[in-house]
Formats: sequence, C-alpha cells, structure tokens
Amino acid sequence: MNPANCPNVLAEGTCSDPVCQYAHNIPTCEHCSHVFATESEYEVHLTTAQHKSRVAGTSFAQHCSICKTNVLGGEKVWRAHLTGKKHCAKALRMGVSPNIAPQGPTATTASEFCDLCQCIVQKQHWNSHIKGQKHQSRQMFTRYRNAIEESESDKNGISVTGTFDFNLVEPAAAAAGVRTTVTITTSVPYSNCVLQEFRLASSHGRRIGVPAFSVALDGTTTAVKANSPVKLVITLKVPHIGRYEDRLEFTFRDTQLRKTFIITRTLKAIIGNRADHEALRPRAPYVPRTRSTRYDIKETIPGVKPPALQTIRFVVQLPHADIPQRLKALLSGSEGRKAILNNVKKLFLPQELNTKTYASQFKYLLWIEEAKMEEDLERYDILNASLTRHNKYYYLDVPGLAEKRPSVLVGDRILVQERGATNGRWFEGHVHFVRQAEVGLCFHSTFSQHPDGHRFHVRFKLNRIPLRRQHQAMDHVFTEDRILFPEDIHLPKRPSRVALKLFNGLLSSNEPQLQAVASILSSPAGSPPFVVFGPPGTGKTITIIEAIRQVIAEVPQARILACAPSNSAADLIALRLGSALTPSQLFRFYAPSRSKAQVSDTLLSYTHEVDGHFSAPHVSRLKRYNVIVSTCVSASFAAGVGMPRGHFTHIFIDEAGQATEPEAFVSIKMLADIRTNVILSGDPKQLGPIIRSPIARELGLEMSYLERLMSRDAYSLKTSYGRVVIKLTKNFRSHNAILSFPNERFYDNDLKPCADPKIMNRYLNSSYLPAKKFPIVFHSVSGKDDREASSPSFFNIDEVLQVKSYVQQLKSDRAFRTTDADIGIIAPYHAQCLKLRSALRSVAESVKIGSVEEFQGQERPVIIISTVRSSKEFVEYDLRHTLGFVANPRRFNVAVTRTQSLLIIVGDPQVLSLDPLWRSFLNYIYLKGGWTGPDITWDPKEPVDEKGGYDKKIRSAAEIDMNEFARRMEACTIAEVEDDLDANVDRPWRNVE
Repeated sequence: MNPANCPNVLAEGTCSDPVCQYAHNIPTCEHCSHVFATESEYEVHLTTAQHKSRVAGTSFAQHCSICKTNVLGGEKVWRAHLTGKKHCAKALRMGVSPNIAPQGPTATTASEFCDLCQCIVQKQHWNSHIKGQKHQSRQMFTRYRNAIEESESDKNGISVTGTFDFNLVEPAAAAAGVRTTVTITTSVPYSNCVLQEFRLASSHGRRIGVPAFSVALDGTTTAVKANSPVKLVITLKVPHIGRYEDRLEFTFRDTQLRKTFIITRTLKAIIGNRADHEALRPRAPYVPRTRSTRYDIKETIPGVKPPALQTIRFVVQLPHADIPQRLKALLSGSEGRKAILNNVKKLFLPQELNTKTYASQFKYLLWIEEAKMEEDLERYDILNASLTRHNKYYYLDVPGLAEKRPSVLVGDRILVQERGATNGRWFEGHVHFVRQAEVGLCFHSTFSQHPDGHRFHVRFKLNRIPLRRQHQAMDHVFTEDRILFPEDIHLPKRPSRVALKLFNGLLSSNEPQLQAVASILSSPAGSPPFVVFGPPGTGKTITIIEAIRQVIAEVPQARILACAPSNSAADLIALRLGSALTPSQLFRFYAPSRSKAQVSDTLLSYTHEVDGHFSAPHVSRLKRYNVIVSTCVSASFAAGVGMPRGHFTHIFIDEAGQATEPEAFVSIKMLADIRTNVILSGDPKQLGPIIRSPIARELGLEMSYLERLMSRDAYSLKTSYGRVVIKLTKNFRSHNAILSFPNERFYDNDLKPCADPKIMNRYLNSSYLPAKKFPIVFHSVSGKDDREASSPSFFNIDEVLQVKSYVQQLKSDRAFRTTDADIGIIAPYHAQCLKLRSALRSVAESVKIGSVEEFQGQERPVIIISTVRSSKEFVEYDLRHTLGFVANPRRFNVAVTRTQSLLIIVGDPQVLSLDPLWRSFLNYIYLKGGWTGPDITWDPKEPVDEKGGYDKKIRSAAEIDMNEFARRMEACTIAEVEDDLDANVDRPWRNVE
C-alpha cells in the first residue's frame, strides 16, 4: 500500500499506528531484493547464509541454455526457474520444451566460473577465492589424483601384470599366507630398462606393525628384456579379519635415455568368510533421502478413538499448545542450522533464564523439538500401502514396528489417503491395537466406501499428548526459587544425621548411602531439591527405595509420588517397593494405552482397571495411597483428575538425568506447593534425555534438571555434601581395570571397586585376554562402514564378523561357560544392530543387541562394543561426521561401564584415535597389554592433546604424503629436461634463418 494514503501520518511525516499496514520505510535488502515487515526480521536476514553468500559473491549455479543465464541455488531453485513465466515464455518462442536439463555454469562479464570448485565467483572476489583453503585443498587433491592416474598407466614399453586385488580371502588362508606373482615385461625389442626399486607406500613415514603385504624379487635379475621378464612375488599374510590396502611402487630407469619413471599398482584384500559377507552385504547402494513432498492436508475426516482413551475422566482440560506459525516457518526454512539457531535466540528466546522467563524458554524448546520429531516421522511414511479389513478394523503392516521405528501406541493417529487423490482429504485412523508388525485402525464410517484392493498413502502423525502435558506444566505458576534456582541461602547449615533402623541391611556399611537416606528423611518441609549422584553400579536405586521406606515409616502424614522417565525404570521402583508395601499402600499408574502384556504379573495387583484398560481410581482413593508410582509425563494424571496441589509431601524422580527439564517438572509444577520436598537421583555424567533436534540440544533441552542443579554453586560437592547432594562412591559392578579409566575421567577417582571377586574375576586367565590379568580387549579391525539403500544408518560387516567370532568362542568355551544372558552387544548404529542380529541368529539368538541408550541402567558379565565407523578418506576428514556420536563422552561412559567381568571393543583405531577421549582409552588398553589385531599406528606413550585436532594432523600428514608422491612423479618429467641439458653439450647447433 502507498504510504501517502495512510490516514495516520502525523505532521512530521511519521505514522501514529505501530502496526500500520501501509509501507512506511519498509527495510529492503539491496543484495537479495527481499522486503521485510520489521526491522528485526531484516537484521535476522543479514545473518543468513543466503545473504552472506550473495554479499561474498560465491554460490553454486547451473546454466540455463534457454535464458542464457546462470541460476544461483540448488535443485529447488532450478525447478522454480523452469516453471517461471519468463523461462516458459522464452521456451515457447523458441519452440522447445521448458523442461531442460541444467548445464554447467559459464563465465559472464561480471563473474568467473571455477571448474575445480564448481561454483560461480564474482570477479572482484576471484583472487580471494583461489587463495582460499577449500580451493587450495581441492587443487592439491586434484594434482595428487592426476599423479596417481599417471602412475597407474604402463609406460615406456613396460607392462606390469598380475593379481593385485586379492578380493575375499578366508581367515585361515590369510593367516597361512597367500601369494601371487607380478610379471614385468617390455614390448621394446632392445629395452634398456632396469627395475631400480620397488616398495610399499606404507613402508615409509608412518608407524605400522607387521604389514599385511610383502614383496620380494623372484630371482636376481632386475633388467627388463623382451625375452626375459622380471618377476616378483607378493605375499598377503595377516591373521586378522578386516580390509587391507597398500600401494606398490615400481621405479624404473631407462639406462640409454637416462630417464626415471614410476608405475604403481594398488594392493587390496578383504579377510573374512565369503558366505557371511555375501549374506550381510548391502542389497542396494545407498542413495541419500531427499526431503519428501508430503501431500497437503486440506481436510481430515476424524477417526474413531479407542475405548482406552475414555477410561480416565479428567477435570482439567489439556491445552493444544500448537507451534507458533512464525517459529514453524523459521524452522522449516532453507537456512543453515547455525543461522536458524541464531535467529531463534534473537527472535524468540529470553536473554536470561530466570523465574520469569523459565516457562517461555522451555515452551519454545519443546516446540523446536516437536518440529524436528514431526519432520523425522516423514521417514516412515508409506507409499502405496494396502489395508486389510476385518469387521470394523483395518490392519496396516508397518515395517520396523517391532523395533519401534516408528514407535506406535494405542491412541496414536495415522492418516491415509487413497493413491491418486488430489482433493487434499485424508482419513484419520486411530490405533486401537498394536501387534508385532501391524496395527489395527478404526476410521470414520464413510471410509468403507473405499473398496478392497485399493492402495493408500500412509502418513504417521506425532502423538502430541506428552508434549502438551509438558506445556501444561510450564503454564502453571509454581515458580519457587528454592526449586528452580536454589542458592546458598536456601540450604541447611549442616548435613542432617539421624539414627536409622534399616530395612535393607546392605546399606549398613556404606556411609554415602546412609548419609543420603538420613538427609532425605530429616530435611524439613520446603527444603531445596536433594540430589543423589549415583555413578554406575553404586546402588542409586537401592538408596532411593530405602529413603522412601524410611519416610513412610517415620513420617505418618507422608504421601509420596515416585517418578522415572521410562516405564522400565518406574517398574523397577514399583517392584522393589512392592515387596514391602501392599496394594492398599502402593499404586502403580499406567497410561490407558499401555498393554497388560507389557506389565509384570507381580505389578498388576497394584494397578486399577476400567473395562480391561488401565485407569485411575477416584481422587478419594488416590489420596489414601502412601506411594504412587508413574512415569514423569504420566504424573500429570494426578492433577488432571483433581488431586490437590500439596497433597504429596515428597516427589522422588529416579534416573532424573535421563529426563528433560520440562518432563521432570510435570509433577513438580503441577502438584508441588511451598512445603513439598523434591528428591532427584541419577548421574549427569551418563546419558541425558534423547533430543532429536540439534537446535534444541544446543539451546539447552538436552541438559537435564539434575545436571543444571549440579552445575550451580549451591550444589558443589565440596561445600554442600550431605546438605543437598550426596555422591555414592562404592561400585559393586565392575573389575577395577574396567572401572579405572571412567573413574579417572568422569568421577575424580572417587569410586571404590567393591564388586564380588567371583563375578569380576570370572574371565581372568581366559584365552580371550591378550594380558591374562587385564579383562579388557581392544580388537583392531580396519573395516568398511556401509549403508543400505536409503537408510543413512551405518554398518560394518568386518566388525560384525569379528563380534560373531567372539560370541562363538564364548558360547563354545567349556572352561569359561557363558550363556546368551551373560552377553550384551552395544553398537551405536541401528543398521549394525540389525546386521549383528542377522549374523547371530543361528549362534546366540537371545543375546541382547542394542544401542547405548538401551543398555543404560543395565549390566552384563560380558559386554562387546562395535564402534562401526571406519573411514579412509583422510583428505576431507570431518571429525564430526566420521565419528558420528561414537565420540560422545557420555555415550562412551555408559558403554564401558555396563560390564562386570569382560569388556571387548571392536573398532578401527585410525578413526577412534581422532577423538582425545578414545585415544586416551586406547593408549590405556595398549599399555596394559589388552590390544589385539593390527598394531597401533601412533606412540601410545605420547601425551594426548585434550583439545583434539588429530583429524587435522592426519589430514595434514596425508597431504604431505600426497604432495611428496606428486612431486616424485613430476620429478621424473623434470629429470628429462635436466638430462637433455647434459646431453646437448656436444651437439652442434642448427643454423636457422
């Protein structure tokens, strides 16, 4: 709108309406030709990658032969160009189709095209571009690849033939040694070439153990004659599974021409069982998934909700808490993560976290996480699915359902649309039951018009109820500083200590456990949260159970709500309390969607049912229970059915380190009052909550309430021990050699090994141990990480086979008997878990195989870890992408502390050693004698640089090697010029007019 027409303009030319729709001084970006509604949005735009790219003058481009122009941007921009009016009009005038393939960009009067980097660069920025690190790196690598290609060609009449790729070799044959012959011949009748030198590229410049390949001359002659070829013998001898590669370099000298030249051949071998490799190999090459074009939803026909959702009568309505549109648009934009992160901070988040901004901060973080969860669900959309009808239910097969990929619960919604439909209408099917590989849906009655045999597009919808409950909690005005932001002034002056008549005698000799129970019991109403910091195997849950029982026994009016982030952790609390409490004292609440088949028979008597579904009794009955146990999110049921605030004198949250802060506060903000005491137990050094959004992670959603409290000065172990925090220090799980490294790195060497000697020493002196008194093995495997079809998850066949070998040995060993239940296998990638299950199906089907997250809180006599990643591309090394989340310190801590007796790690040291934590651990194992497989390639006694940078060092070393090789290849050419200078000394000059 024209600002001249605005009725609100004042005499000085400004507008009196702050939200005027007329265009008064609207900010515009001259570089990008974008118009912005507000100054703040314009400032945000200035930080975006798109704007910076335009200003810098560099962007990727494709050339349109119709419009004779370079189109800046990716595939999306190119498609938009093809459908543009100007392009289509020009195509029509030329009589050609507008749907043309892009061509390589070309230089214009204002720009240059860099062939090496495949990008358009404005001319004024050309010099800075070619001097840039990326361009220089690509230039160096191109030079190296050209040198390699040149060296692999036969030349000067010399031909090098033989088998250089050993392909798949059975382990027994490789251990004994496999040989092949190399023949060097010449096509020149009177050749004067001599094999001057032959060597392996691995034989110089790096620390290596025994090389996999060796080369020897067959005979004594090195002169290559037409009727007398030179022969060499290549031997592959290696006792370990894995992949091996080297470069064999032949240096020849033409004695007549006095020229030197190089010919190279690449040696390769895979050591492993052929049948296993064939069974596990990728069935289709990996193709990165493109963002799916989800069909628009213009109308949704509601489905029929399952009866389970009607079993609880809530008196408090749940808010919708939909994602704000502006935030949703920002998160779904094309800007990079860093730009989105900065924009979220600037536009939505408060500058400081305090009692006033607390709810707003976490509501936005929840919305950011929700957006990512919804996006990730797209992966599971099913195209062309069939539905099978039985009575009122429609059955849908869901691939990956048994592994919770996707996770589907009773009450969830799944949308379906008949294939080919263009009206934007979708039918909502509510999940009424979940089986091993299929779900049962119930639709609106009009869905029956679709005949059998038709195909449908299936779209999974995020179950927003857990998120809505967290938003509901954030909306409550409980903002006690002693709970949210405790300071020293809130703390008791000295640790409390009371005489205890213990229910569990095992605590009697454990001072930290006794102090924790005493402090919890004697804390006056309205105290700050008490934290039981429980490192691995220190009896954290036992301590909490004892504390709950003591409170019930000593405080008659006490009413306790005990929560945990997961049903399994909540069940553990209920089972241990159930041995002492009756069903009239203890109530275990389950969400109505939970199946009774998932619940222990022991706990069923502590539940309440309505029409065969889990429910909650009347408030009057709920008030009489001494203890109510639920998950953190489900704890909202108590407030929802009308339980009064302040009814619970104590709220316990076990495994609090695994809950997000909004999860933990569902119970606190909705049910606590100024007198309620909160007790948290967990370990901030182990895994935190699972957060899908990297933006939400970076903004703090991954930090649990427990961890945030322990980072405050008021919770310093030095000054507040026994007052508001206790650290348990007796480890009852692991052998000292296993405990030693994480104890030093994560727990200040406070942990004391107290495990049963019969358990922790179980595998000492076994054949699995390179050092018979050291129960840790690192098995070095140089493998290959692979991906299957469209799945981005990695797997490593070589590591699968090595893990299988260990399991077979363990199962067949009569001296050290091991059952499936004794073994746990941890792999950080889902695809590796699937491959391991497939490989072990006939060997040890009951062995638990899973991610680190699935093993937190568990223990096994034997833990085998497969780290999976094994990359050889050192030139463009990216530590974050190469190691993935293998290098996460908490993931590392949980993985290595699950084992009681024997820890076996299978991995590629070349990759793991890039991370300082892993490098230190590998040094520890090597120096203790626990290393097996190909030898370490660095000095394990050299101090580890905790700042890292090992990826840069390897990349730099690789570049030096490549430059050195390229220079040697070029030197051969230069030598010809130098020889010509010497040869022409006695040659007469030719007269030229």
